[in-house]
Amino acid sequence: MMTAIENCPTPSYWADACKHLVKKDRVMKRLIPKFGKTCLQSRGDAFATLARSVVGQQISVKAAQTVWDRFAGLTPTMTPAQVLKLKIDDMRSAGLSARKVEYLVDLAIHFDGGLVRVDDWTAMDDEAIIAELVAIRGIGRWTAEMFLIFHLMRPNVLPLDDVGLINGISKSYFSGEAVSRSEAREVALAWAPYRTVATWYIWRSLDPVPVEY
Repeated sequence: MMTAIENCPTPSYWADACKHLVKKDRVMKRLIPKFGKTCLQSRGDAFATLARSVVGQQISVKAAQTVWDRFAGLTPTMTPAQVLKLKIDDMRSAGLSARKVEYLVDLAIHFDGGLVRVDDWTAMDDEAIIAELVAIRGIGRWTAEMFLIFHLMRPNVLPLDDVGLINGISKSYFSGEAVSRSEAREVALAWAPYRTVATWYIWRSLDPVPVEY
């Protein structure tokens, strides 16, 4: 169910961001009223957010949800310690590739062993957090940026590796013509300092159902 902005506790900057984007960008002026009663939602758990992002790599949103539901069903709670107790065969039976199993185990090891500074993240800038996350196997820049958006709710993330964002910019700003990263970055100049919010609305223009990690 989509959640009305007035009932959405976070992020606090959402209403201000929408006003800014409507004023600065012609496409946002059209999109935001169309999807304006929804907002970014966080699941609130760092490990589960990253694990969900790993599961969703290179597969459709629908397929990712199916695999995630099966994987999550293997444990009573989605915690690093519980994941480390799972049998590899059971994880594979849930629909995970051998590589994704390796990535999820490494992620669990990093969290369980205190190798990531979860408590420090709120005080760290975006690039510092990305650098820490990409040191974990299977987490590239895209996954780290999804974490910044969906868990830490950073307001100014522009995930240029995201196919949906590039496709959405192509359709909304270039009449469907191919778009380079530099062209997408140029479009996003008007979005700052709320590039996360604009990205979220571009995603909505392709799929009205909000993506969550």
